[in-house]
Amino acid sequence: MEITPLLEDYIEKNSTEEPTLLKELRRETYLKTTQPHMLSGLLQGRLLSMISKLISPHLIVEIGTFTGYSTLCLAEGLSESGKIITVDNNRETAYIPKKYFLKSEYSQKINFILDDAINVLQEINQEIDMVFLDADKKNYSKYVEIVKPKLRSGGIIIADNILWKGKVVQDFKDKKTESIREFNSFIRSDSSLEVLILPIRDGISIVRKK
Repeated sequence: MEITPLLEDYIEKNSTEEPTLLKELRRETYLKTTQPHMLSGLLQGRLLSMISKLISPHLIVEIGTFTGYSTLCLAEGLSESGKIITVDNNRETAYIPKKYFLKSEYSQKINFILDDAINVLQEINQEIDMVFLDADKKNYSKYVEIVKPKLRSGGIIIADNILWKGKVVQDFKDKKTESIREFNSFIRSDSSLEVLILPIRDGISIVRKK
């Protein structure tokens, strides 16, 4: 069944509403950034929030902050003493997530780092409960290689843009499409992981470490 704009609108109206702060953030993202489509959006955001609440993580690591919408969604499920480390290297848009993190009830639980993600991941020496990948596609496999030993048994990795506008099943040879194909194959062939791809927005892969 095709998810038409009308059906998507129905789904959103009959799903839990996003918090007011996220509505404000979504609006500002569309007004002040050149690529607002990178925002997770209501449906994906509620999915991230739901999964986070189900596992009540102590430590979430997010690669790719953008304007902070997904960060705040993930933070909704943190345990009482939990925290989220979110990493991005775009200094031009960094003022937006910083502003909204400070306005949120999770401000003391969010560690926003402007740096290269691989550097940050290598320095983490705590057990990770949940990872969200929404950054440069060419490094998805590398990110997983680094975080997997630190991810607890039963921990979750969520990767965005896994269907890449449908290009993964078409005859596209560009580097980003090839990177996504390689990542999907890499995850599927790892016997220590369970994987499920959901056709939500641009495709989301939910990966569980056994």
